[in-house]
Amino acid sequence: MERENTKEAHKEYKKNRQNAKRIISSAKEKKLKECTNELKDCGCQNEIFRLPKQMVKERHDISGSNCINGASGKVIVDDKGIEDSWKEYMKLMSEENGWDHRG
Repeated sequence: MERENTKEAHKEYKKNRQNAKRIISSAKEKKLKECTNELKDCGCQNEIFRLPKQMVKERHDISGSNCINGASGKVIVDDKGIEDSWKEYMKLMSEENGWDHRG
């Protein structure tokens, strides 16, 4: 009985997965048509180069952080301050654990 229920669930899962793929594919196709029509209507050469760059940028994950807490407890937002804070932290860690920097 349990085996049959599992097979039915798997069939339903496959059906739903295929349906989702169809929906995603049609949405992608629709968006691509909109973008190409927009480029044709605009006639701007710069738009042709900007669009792929924007698409790649949107797909990248955010890496790193925008802010950290410093040793004094204050939030550091600027890149130079974050870099200095990490350098200080790594220096303290190497001194505390006696790490050799020569590798």
